[in-house]
Amino acid sequence: MFAGRLTQATLRALDWLAAHTLTAEDMPAHQRTGQRGEEDAYFYLRRRGYTIIARNYRSPNHRGELDLVGWDRDVLCFIEVKTRTTRDVKPAEAAVDRHKQKELSMVARDFLHQMPPACQWRFDVLAVYHERGRSRPSFELFQNAFSVSYNRKFAGSRFADFS
Repeated sequence: MFAGRLTQATLRALDWLAAHTLTAEDMPAHQRTGQRGEEDAYFYLRRRGYTIIARNYRSPNHRGELDLVGWDRDVLCFIEVKTRTTRDVKPAEAAVDRHKQKELSMVARDFLHQMPPACQWRFDVLAVYHERGRSRPSFELFQNAFSVSYNRKFAGSRFADFS
């Protein structure tokens, strides 16, 4: 546990140092916020017992990416991280709409080709809030956040498809 906190503190210190000594990237603020949220999400899930096996997984066959992939005991979790600086407009998890769910399911399907056939899996959504006046982010984890329908041509298979 201490080693994990030490690693997290070291990465935060290096991020701070880089931000104050390197030239600013041409990255929009919302992308920097998203990267920061994914980094915080990684450590949050580790503290909750997840074993993260992939970050920012992209499939050569489909558009989109899986932010984090990890094991929660014996269940493989595809975790979509949504980061916001305020709760005023709409909740972060609301950004995982039908279109985003379909995109994630197609990339997850490609990832599952590498796993044993009997692998149990689910989609989680992790909302990360970096609100003004708070020194640490807050988290809301939605396990099994959405399900996918099964296409008949995949009946008896573990692969999901929206059709």
